[in-house]
Amino acid sequence: MLLEEKIENEFKTAMKARDAVLVSVIRMLKAEINDVKLKQNKNTLTDDELIKVVRRQVKQHKDSIEQFEKGKRQDLVDKETKELVILKRYMPEEMPEEELKNLVTETIKELGAATKKEMGAVIKTVMQKAAGKADGKAVSRIVAGILSKNTN
Repeated sequence: MLLEEKIENEFKTAMKARDAVLVSVIRMLKAEINDVKLKQNKNTLTDDELIKVVRRQVKQHKDSIEQFEKGKRQDLVDKETKELVILKRYMPEEMPEEELKNLVTETIKELGAATKKEMGAVIKTVMQKAAGKADGKAVSRIVAGILSKNTN
């Protein structure tokens, strides 16, 4: 089943079940998907394009959670966390930490990166290779850790 069909089916099920949180999250996601379709002048998006939309929504929720934690708004942290859990259903399963470290190490060797100045190129390549299965912050952290060890 295509990701867009899965989202649509879950939306219908949530509407019938009167699950307000799920309906709200999927409605926001569908609006974002429709916005991307309009901007790209397409009728449908590929699963990869949909994953990019979902990833953007996940990132926004993570950023919001951070901000609400700083502002000591636990009620909003809880709300955003519930919504984040729902959005993660539509993301591919994340790569295990060890596998991600191996991919980063491999990419650094491929690119011949040795300093933190080359960090951006390494992260970009790793994110392309991981194809949505890795969190950008985790990749950044691992790349920075490995490259800082190389410079010592």
